[in-house]
Amino acid sequence: MTTGAQTPRSPARPPRSRLRTFLPLGAAAWLVLEIWLLTVIAGATSGFMVFLLLVAGVVLGSMVIKAAGRRAFRNLTETLNQQQSAMRAGVPPEARPNSEGNGLMMLGGLLLILPGPISDVLGLLMLLPPVQKGVSRYAQRTVERKLRDAGPGTLGDAFRQARMQHPDGKVVQGEVIRDDPDDAPQDPRPPLTH
Repeated sequence: MTTGAQTPRSPARPPRSRLRTFLPLGAAAWLVLEIWLLTVIAGATSGFMVFLLLVAGVVLGSMVIKAAGRRAFRNLTETLNQQQSAMRAGVPPEARPNSEGNGLMMLGGLLLILPGPISDVLGLLMLLPPVQKGVSRYAQRTVERKLRDAGPGTLGDAFRQARMQHPDGKVVQGEVIRDDPDDAPQDPRPPLTH
């Protein structure tokens, strides 16, 4: 009698992805470029002006994040109220648009909070509605393509399985036990825990 899954025979190490290789290098280059630009701005104006620029970025970024959070909470409250009133009336609730760019506004606010002129420019660009629409469309297409291309046993397969509709919505917890007559009795293994 065997329980659980078999251990892999050859623990071959998968090749390192390009993202894992170049992301740390890109982050280091970004950091060096931001510091260099701040020193150039300080040389052209003064250190006090750089300090004011950094403080203004933090204040503006926190205001943007706060406004996006309030808007998201208001949208959530309105959606819940509409669904409750539709349920009371026996009418199916009507579909509402998605988050209306709240996540991208929060990302723009976070980029404004990060010190540096490049992140400030990118944060201000993320606040523009045409840029938000373009970024959200690109992100949606990328995620859909990755999920479509994902093979079985990957994270994409898990998302695909999570999106499947089950008739009753119940999940049965269990353990697979196979009875093999050829197997000699082994030491009892403890049950699998979460």
